[in-house]
Amino acid sequence: MNEKSITILEPGLLSSIQDMGRYGFQRYGVPVSGGMDNFALRAANVLVGNKMNDACIEMTVIGPSIKFNCPALISITGGDLSIKLDGQKVDRWSAIQVETGSILTSDGIQDGMRAYLAISGGIDVPIIMGSRSTYIPAGFGGYKGRPLMAGDTLPVGKPNPTTKHEERTLPEDLEPVHYGHSHIIRVVLGPQNTNFTSAAVNNFFDSRYVVSNNCDRTGYRLNGPTLQHETSADIISDGTQIGSIQVPADGNPIILMSDRGPTGGYAKIGTVISTDLGLIAQSRPDDNLVFRQVSVEEAEAAFFEQESILYSMDPTLFKNASNKVKSALSETSSSLSPFLDEDSKKVQRNATVKIKGKTFTFGISIESN
Repeated sequence: MNEKSITILEPGLLSSIQDMGRYGFQRYGVPVSGGMDNFALRAANVLVGNKMNDACIEMTVIGPSIKFNCPALISITGGDLSIKLDGQKVDRWSAIQVETGSILTSDGIQDGMRAYLAISGGIDVPIIMGSRSTYIPAGFGGYKGRPLMAGDTLPVGKPNPTTKHEERTLPEDLEPVHYGHSHIIRVVLGPQNTNFTSAAVNNFFDSRYVVSNNCDRTGYRLNGPTLQHETSADIISDGTQIGSIQVPADGNPIILMSDRGPTGGYAKIGTVISTDLGLIAQSRPDDNLVFRQVSVEEAEAAFFEQESILYSMDPTLFKNASNKVKSALSETSSSLSPFLDEDSKKVQRNATVKIKGKTFTFGISIESN
């Protein structure tokens, strides 16, 4: 047995090795894959001093039972799967020291859909086409190209010796997000929005959609008002990206996710902004989604706001960024805790925003039809 390793005692519902994805091979028909909640995966790595692209375990609905064959520094981010260490519930979004022989278990989902386990040093499986991510449909990447199974022993890489786990937590003014079951999803219109009637575009942004049972790592099919095309749903196949919202002939939107095909032949009404993709990844069947149109500039601002959280945990990130970008990252951080008031049918947010060292707290209430 590898001295630095972990052993899977029970696999959970669906657990796999994922990093940030496999880029540069879509021209050959190879999907990107990678963590569904990219931000949660990267945050887990930052908390234990890893590179943001190091391999983690993505856990779905019910997490695995894992025995640690060596001391380790771990973190768990994303959804709340009721993770326990030696029978005691552990905090999410913080670094945790684990001793040899400790056992991690899961009592199942309490909030969200997916959680991420990072171990200092990363999961040291082979790199295939630039990534350790598992692409289950084709059986490659990760550990033997498949979901984790009982009895699997996974090697752990060499930890960063300079990492001190006491210093790896969320900033004091931030709280772990509560995902809930209703989400406002920001969308940039296009690239084929003109293929839809104006009524269809209006309905898309004025309606509530429900996540169907047909949702997985490839895409999320939604139920709700159908969207009418001007002529046909078909287009000349073009490239897809995570968050593309394609609409086939039946008029039901599909949000493409990590294991999507590199190209698609259905018109795309819009694209979920990268900052909100984690909300899609954490949505379960029967969760509610309301879409709001934003500009590219607003999407970029949201991206900087999210990245500033990682930067506040580790200012050595983004070393190649310009001074202007680093300044923006250091001056902006926020905590948004969304929940749905069922009586008023409003999505409410309590926000704490830090701007140039000063903290402001305010409430937002957004109507959702």
